[in-house]
Formats: sequence, structure tokens, C-alpha cells
Amino acid sequence: MPSATDKLNNGLTIPVVGLGCWMGAPGKAGENEEAKTMVANALKAGYTHFDTASGYGNEEAVGAAIRESGIPRETLFVTTKLGGSDHGRVAEAFEKSLELLNIGYIDLYLIHWPQATNPETKKVVRPDEFPTINDTWAQMEKLLAGGKVKSIGVSNFSVPLLERLATTSTVTPAVNQVESHPYHPQFELSAYAKSKNIHLTSYCPLGQYNSPILEEKIVKDMAAKHDKTPGQVLLSWNVQRGGYSVVPKSSNPTRLAQNLATFELSTEEMSAISKLHEEPGKYKSLCAYQSGLNVPGSIFGWTFEEMGWDPKLWA
Repeated sequence: MPSATDKLNNGLTIPVVGLGCWMGAPGKAGENEEAKTMVANALKAGYTHFDTASGYGNEEAVGAAIRESGIPRETLFVTTKLGGSDHGRVAEAFEKSLELLNIGYIDLYLIHWPQATNPETKKVVRPDEFPTINDTWAQMEKLLAGGKVKSIGVSNFSVPLLERLATTSTVTPAVNQVESHPYHPQFELSAYAKSKNIHLTSYCPLGQYNSPILEEKIVKDMAAKHDKTPGQVLLSWNVQRGGYSVVPKSSNPTRLAQNLATFELSTEEMSAISKLHEEPGKYKSLCAYQSGLNVPGSIFGWTFEEMGWDPKLWA
């Protein structure tokens, strides 16, 4: 059964539960059978929202699964993302993703990270150097006139970065995709996003790799009470906050179906989960950013201050 939807600031809708297509490492052309099978199984389970990226290396596989399903394209919602080395050549990068997906159009195109990378030197561009986020966003806005993308947005943007974007933008991002779960609930960002009518999509909504939030006693007790899984409790909490969608990843057919079946939590249950991050040691990131955190105090070449991220999440 397809998930519920939320309305974006341009009047279009986004399914509130989608499938994250990051497979743990970038895929290689012709070697993405696992991703293709996962998307095919998700389509059979009723998923209509799929989240990939140029950096995932599996756009071709995601598109192939969609085409081969026979499901009408207009009933599906597909997101892909601009890579860091393409911030100065947005149109070309978009056309490449469109070609690889081969599904006619893209529902949502995001700036994957605010950091641009020089495609020749591979060095990360400083925040005030070309192309800045404002330069890149101006190119993103131009894509809308072509009719091949329905909505544009950003990912991993903090309130300060969104405010900086607003100084030059003519189109407000429809979506900001960020890490969000009970240990990192993003309350400040959520309040700001709602004030600007920006939808938030949560990646890592269950954490990653033996996630501790799945073992929280109150979460497990709620799951038992409602005859649901801890994952279903956490996904339901996220989308029930309003203005949120989630894109958990799973290759397991049973878990795929479970993740799609969110349910209503009581006000008391919502409040209890929302307070988990206040407990000692529980306000933290649960997402593995690979080499992104190699330099202390920074992520993918920008300091936490430049990102507008709270360093306490990695304390």
C-alpha cells in the first residue's frame, strides 16, 4: 500500500516514506544488481518514492528497475542529487543523471552537499569561493524552465546556509534532506523549515549499523504494545512530526514492507521519543560519513562552523 504524502511549497506532493538507495559504497556501471533488485522488491511492496544520487553510482540500476516494473511513471517520485564536483556545471550533471535514470523526468533534484569540489584538483572549494552555494543554486533554478525536473532542493543544509541561500534565491528549496532521528531530532532546523515551508527528508532515520535507538527500552516497549517493530515506531515518530518524509534503506523484503507501514503514536509516546536526545550521551550523529570526518572538527572539507553544524554531535 503506498504511503501518505506531504505537500511541497510548489503544490506538488512527496510520499512520506521512500527507499534510500545508498548501498554503503558507490556502485559501478554494470555491477548494481543488488540495487536493482532492492528497488524492484520495493516497487512490488508498494513503494512510490525512491532516493538516489549521482554519487551513489546506481542511477542506471534504479531507473532500469522502475522501467521494467511496468508501473506508470507518473505514480512514482524519484529524487537524485548533484555531486560536489559538478557545482559549476549543474545543467550538464543534471542531463547525465536524467540519461542514466532514463525515466523521462526527475521529480526532485537536490544539491547533495553544500561543499563544491574542484573537478580538476579534487580540492574542496571554500564557502566564499566560486562556485558558492548561491552560484550553484542559481544554476539549479534554471533547470525548472526545461520541464525535466519538477522540484529542486538541497541536502545537508543548516539554518545559516539556508539563510545565506535566501539572500539571492528566487525559488525557495522545496526540500532539505538531512540526518534526523531521535538522537539528532533537528528541532531548530525543523522550526525554521516550517516557517519557510521547506519540507525535510530524513536520511539515516533509524541510524546505521547496529543502531542504538532500535534498542531503546521505550521504543521496544512501544513496538510490543502496538505489535510493530522498533523501526516502525521510529519512522512513525519522524513522519508524524509533520513536514517530514523518511528514506530508510533495506534490501530485506520483509523489512521493506514493515518500513512502509507507519502508524499513529499517541501524544505521550511522541513526547517520550522526542526527549531521548536529552539523556546523557544520546545527543549524537548516528550516520557513518566514511572519510568525511577524517579531519577533526570538519566534514568533507568544511569546518562544522562553516557548515552550521553542532560539533557536540561528535563530542
